[in-house]
Amino acid sequence: MQHTVTPVGIVRSCFKEKFAIPRQPRLAPAARGVLELLPPFDQGDAVEGLEQVSHVWLLFLFHQALEDKPRLKVRPPRLGGNKSMGVFATRATHRPNGIGQSVVRLEGIEPGRLLLSGIDLLDGTPVLDIKPYVPYADSIVGASNLMASDAPEAIAVDWSETALLQAREHALRLNEPLVELIEQCLAQDPRPAYQMPPPERVYGVKFWDVQVRWHYPQPDVIRVLEVMPEG
Repeated sequence: MQHTVTPVGIVRSCFKEKFAIPRQPRLAPAARGVLELLPPFDQGDAVEGLEQVSHVWLLFLFHQALEDKPRLKVRPPRLGGNKSMGVFATRATHRPNGIGQSVVRLEGIEPGRLLLSGIDLLDGTPVLDIKPYVPYADSIVGASNLMASDAPEAIAVDWSETALLQAREHALRLNEPLVELIEQCLAQDPRPAYQMPPPERVYGVKFWDVQVRWHYPQPDVIRVLEVMPEG
C-alpha cells in the first residue's frame, strides 16, 4: 500500500546547514524559524484556536536524507557513531519514510505563518502536519529511555573578544539572539564523537546569514574565533 503526502508548509530556519543543528528540539531555545503555510492551509481557518497552545508537534520530512533502500540498523551519534542499533530504537535521520517529528515552541501566529523557537529543523524542511502539544497526554511521568535518559553534557564555549563583538553586531542587525544561538548549538559539540581535532583545525557553520568559525584549544572547550557575513 502506498500513500502520497503533500506538505502543509515549509520551514524558514536559522539553520542553513545540517552541521551543528541540535540533535533534538528545545536544546537551543534561541533557535528560531518561521513555518510558512502553503495553500489552502495559509488561511486563518486552518490555525483558528492555535493561539491557545504554547507548543506544537511538527511532522516533517528529512528532505536531505531521503533514501531509496531502507536501513534496518543505524549508528546514532548519541552512542558515538560506532555502535549500531535497530532503526526503530533511535531517532536517527535515516528513517524508513524520511519522517521526523519535533515539539517546538509556538511564539506567535501571523497570516499564513507560525513563528517558532527551540527548533531543530533545517531551512527548507517540508512540514507534513501540525498537532498541538497536549501536556496531560504527551508528558508521561516515569517514562524511561536507558540510551538517552538525560540531555547530552554540554561542552564549554569560550569567545575571542573579536568574535563576541561581531556576534553582538549581527544580532542587532538580524534582531535575533545570535550570541545565545551560537552558544547553545556549539555547547552540544557538533563534531563527530570519534574526532579528536588538533587545536589548529577550524570548524565552521552558517547560522542565518553569518559564518561562525571555531576550534578546540583543548578537547573539552570550544573557542569561537569569528562571526562573519557569508561570502
